[in-house]
Amino acid sequence: MKLAQLTTYLESLAPLAYQEDYDNAGLIVGSPDQEIYQVLISLDCTEAIVDEAITTNCQVIISHHPIVFKGLKKFNGKTYVERVVEKAIRNNIAIYAIHTNLDNIMTGVNARICETLGLENCHILAPKHHVLKKLVTYVPNSHADQVRNALFHAGAGNIGNYSETSFNVEGSGTFKGNADSNPYVGEPGIRHTENEVRIETVYPFNLESKIIMALVLAHPYEEVAYDLYELTNQHQQIGAGMIGELEEPMDEDAFLFNVKEKMRTRVIRHTEFIGRAIKKVAVCGGAGGFLLKQAIAAGADIFITADYKYHEFFDAEGKIMIADIGHFESEQFTQQLLYECIHKKFSNLAIRLTEINTNPVRYFI
Repeated sequence: MKLAQLTTYLESLAPLAYQEDYDNAGLIVGSPDQEIYQVLISLDCTEAIVDEAITTNCQVIISHHPIVFKGLKKFNGKTYVERVVEKAIRNNIAIYAIHTNLDNIMTGVNARICETLGLENCHILAPKHHVLKKLVTYVPNSHADQVRNALFHAGAGNIGNYSETSFNVEGSGTFKGNADSNPYVGEPGIRHTENEVRIETVYPFNLESKIIMALVLAHPYEEVAYDLYELTNQHQQIGAGMIGELEEPMDEDAFLFNVKEKMRTRVIRHTEFIGRAIKKVAVCGGAGGFLLKQAIAAGADIFITADYKYHEFFDAEGKIMIADIGHFESEQFTQQLLYECIHKKFSNLAIRLTEINTNPVRYFI
């Protein structure tokens, strides 16, 4: 199969438009037209991972973390980043990263953490703004269903647990075509009044070109009238971190022991106990300190994340427990998540999980 088939699928799950500004998700090395037969999945893309891909005859590496975050000006092998890219190119191995775009979706990295910890009633901790837009268009009554169906099929009208949502109101529209016009109804040079339906629906901004194309193809008019509006509403299914609840409250020490066992971490750095049972749990894979205020506001008893600095632990102020379980440890199950998604879609594609532990951090206990 072509590499483009795989990357197109991955970007339908976690659109590149949902990655953070600093990120570099997507195809980093390789051509979309490249033939692939076997995929290697890892959390990081290191020299050892490229060597493993060579040894196992994998044509593409899918990693969570991008090997390249900033532009490379020289390729002379002085850094591990340069060496990884050079070796991949020499051996015709593609590298694809699916990073914060996978973090920011409802079924992504943080959902897998919640599932691992047995959390229920989970939702996004910090939903993103400026993701949704609104389309307004005007359609003759006879074609209203046709246009609505086309818009819904293209991805419009999804709000939370509801799909095919729209607002509709009937009215009349007027138009007069010039001598070169070919109107669907009416005559050129004569003002025409037509009973129409005003259709309003929302859509994620990254689907805009697809939505407009669907509208134009389904609409009977020669000139399609429509308006686009930017919305500041939160998108409840796109954003950073997640929060959920335990089925039954647990004592703080028992819960930390449970986290240590389920998340396969040797060490948990945490703030002092706050003296109440753990029921509501906020999580963020990787460095999630920026979400502490949201975790507190949401009433979380504990915030599980990674990469906390010394002074940042003071920010808990006795309102919440912070538990730093390690960056690799918080995201390690992302590899299995990717494996399951790709295998379900492409059952005939050979997929390997790396046998290399890429965690650069070691613990002396």
